[in-house]
Amino acid sequence: MSRSVARRLVLPPAVALALCGCAVGPDYHSPPSPQAPDYLRVGPPEATPAAQTAAQFVQEVKASDLPAQWWQLFQSRTLDAAVTLAIAQNPTLAAATATLDQAREAIAVARAALLPHLSASAAVEHSVSPESPLQAGAQNVYSLGPSASYALDIFGGARRNLEEQQANAEMQRFQLAAAYLTLTGNVVSEALTIASTRLQISTTQDLIDSDRRNLALTEREFEVGTAARTDVLTADSQLAADLTQLPTLQQQLEAARDALNLLLGNTPDAAGLHDFDIAELTVPKQIPVSLPAKLAWQRPDILASEAQLHAASAAVGVAEAQEFPSLTLTASLTRQALTAGALFHQFDTVWSAGAGLTAPIFEGGALRAQTRAARDALRAQAATYRSVVLEGLGQVADNLWALQHDSQRLEVYRHSVDIASESLKLEQASYGVGRTNVLQLIDAERTYAQARLGYVTAQVEQLQDTATLFVALGGGWWQDGVAQPQH
Repeated sequence: MSRSVARRLVLPPAVALALCGCAVGPDYHSPPSPQAPDYLRVGPPEATPAAQTAAQFVQEVKASDLPAQWWQLFQSRTLDAAVTLAIAQNPTLAAATATLDQAREAIAVARAALLPHLSASAAVEHSVSPESPLQAGAQNVYSLGPSASYALDIFGGARRNLEEQQANAEMQRFQLAAAYLTLTGNVVSEALTIASTRLQISTTQDLIDSDRRNLALTEREFEVGTAARTDVLTADSQLAADLTQLPTLQQQLEAARDALNLLLGNTPDAAGLHDFDIAELTVPKQIPVSLPAKLAWQRPDILASEAQLHAASAAVGVAEAQEFPSLTLTASLTRQALTAGALFHQFDTVWSAGAGLTAPIFEGGALRAQTRAARDALRAQAATYRSVVLEGLGQVADNLWALQHDSQRLEVYRHSVDIASESLKLEQASYGVGRTNVLQLIDAERTYAQARLGYVTAQVEQLQDTATLFVALGGGWWQDGVAQPQH
C-alpha cells in the first residue's frame, strides 16, 4: 500500500470522528445564587424590641464590597504591619501557593492528552541466522526514526479529564484564598486577644492594689477594735480571689503572643513582637455588608465547594467515556542500516501507519459501577455545596446579631461606668470632708474599676465580632490579586 493510499484511508475518518465526537457526561452549570433578601429576621414595627433593633441595625450597615486589606478598617498601623508580615512569611500560605502551582501543572498534563504524541527512537539489533546461506553468521541492524500516535477523543474522556483538572485547580485557588482569609483573620484575632488581655491584667492589678489597701486598713481597724474579724477575712478572701485571676490572664497573654509569632512564621521565642493596645484600634463607623446573593461569589470556601462540584460533574464524563471504544492512530518512519554510519548516507526507509480500536467487552460490571459511583459523588457534592452556602449565610447572620447585641451591651456598660464614676466622685468628696471612711472610698474605686473592665471587655468583643464578620463576608480577597487565575 502506498503512502498516499494509506493517508486517504486513515485520515478522513479520523478527522471526521474527532470533529463530530461529543463529550459524554453532564455539562456543568453553576448553581443559582441564594435568593434570600437579607440575613436577619427583621420584624414589623409591632414586633419584639429585638426585631425592631434588628431593623434599625440593618439600616446602619452598608451594602458594599469589603476593601482588600479589610483589617485596615481598624485604623491601626501596628496591626497592618503584623498582617502584612504574616502574609509574607506564613508557611501555611506558602504551602497553599505551592499546592495551587501543582494543580496548574496537572492541567498541562491533562491538556497534553488532547494532542498528538511524537517521539524518536534509536535501536541496534544483533541477529544470528546460521541456517540461512544468505545471512550466515551474525549481523547488526541499526535503526533510527520518529514515531507518532494520536488518541482520538471521540467520546470526550480526555476533555472531561481536562475539565476536571481545571476545576481542581480552581478549587486549589480558592483554598489559597481561604488560607489567606483565615490567616489574616487569625492575626487580627490574636492581636485583639493580646490587647484585651493586657488591659485585663492592668485592671486586675489595679483591683489587687485596691484589695491590699483594703486589707491593710481592715487589719488596722481590727487591731483598734473598730472592725470585726469577719471583715478582715472578707477583705483577705477578696484579695486571694483577684490574685488567682492573674496567672490565668498571664497564661492567656503568653499563649496569644506565641500564637501570633507562629502566624508570622516565627518561632515562639522570637523577640520584637509588638504588644497591641486597645487604644490603637477603632471600630469602623459603617460596616460594609454584601447581600446574600453576592456572598456565594466572594466567600472562598463556597467557591471552593462549587469548584469541587464542577470537578465531580466532569468526573462523571471521565467515567462514562471509559465504557466506550477508543481509537488511536499511529505512524512511524524508520531508517535501517547495517552500520551506524550508514544511517545517514546508505539506508533503507521503512514507514508504517495504522489505527487501533479498543472496546471494553466484559469488565465484570466495574465500568458501570464506576459511572454510578461518580454520579453518586456528584449528588453528594451538590448537597455539600448547599450546606456550605447555608453555613456561610448563617455565619454572617450570627455575626450581625452579635454586633447588634454588642451595641446594646456597650450602652449598658457605658451607663455602668458613668454611674460608677459619679459614685466615686461623690465618695471622694464625702471622704474629703470626713463623712465616709476609707473602706467606702476603696469600695467605690473597686466598683469603678470593675465597670471600666466590663466596658473595655465589651469593646473588645465588638472589635472581635466585627473582624469575624469581615472574615465571614469573604474579606475582600478578590480585590487584591490573591490567587488570581493563570492565563
